[in-house]
Amino acid sequence: MKYDPLYVAYLIYFNRDRDFFECHEVLEELWLARNREPLYKGLLQVAVGLFHFRRGNIKGSYKMLQSAADKLRSYPDDSLGIDLGKVKEDVKQMVGKLDPHSGEPTPYYDITIQIIDSKLERAVNLASSELMPNIPIQIHPKRGEKHALRDQKFNDK
Repeated sequence: MKYDPLYVAYLIYFNRDRDFFECHEVLEELWLARNREPLYKGLLQVAVGLFHFRRGNIKGSYKMLQSAADKLRSYPDDSLGIDLGKVKEDVKQMVGKLDPHSGEPTPYYDITIQIIDSKLERAVNLASSELMPNIPIQIHPKRGEKHALRDQKFNDK
């Protein structure tokens, strides 16, 4: 299977940089190009939920992650070359911890998306060396010309 460069970029920003804002940016583009496929929407919502969680918006994170869990539920656990089963379980646990009725607030933590397809892993490793890192500041991620460089790089492919 050949993986879309935007999906590969999503995984890099998610796992390497923990830049959940950028994850949303690149995967939204792919989601729209793929006729709003719910699997991509669910993965997009995982990143948005983590973005809100890190910024202290527990209610927004809870709602977004709950929606992501609903969208991802019906997909096979090995979809898109990742351990989607683990993603679904991690999101389910996080939703439980963020539930406003669960009591004590949960300190922020993030999750990692495990890659299970060796072709996808190679694509991520190759693109990772070409994709400029963007490690976000906890509250106010820094944005700049990297957006233009990323767009140019992916449009050239």
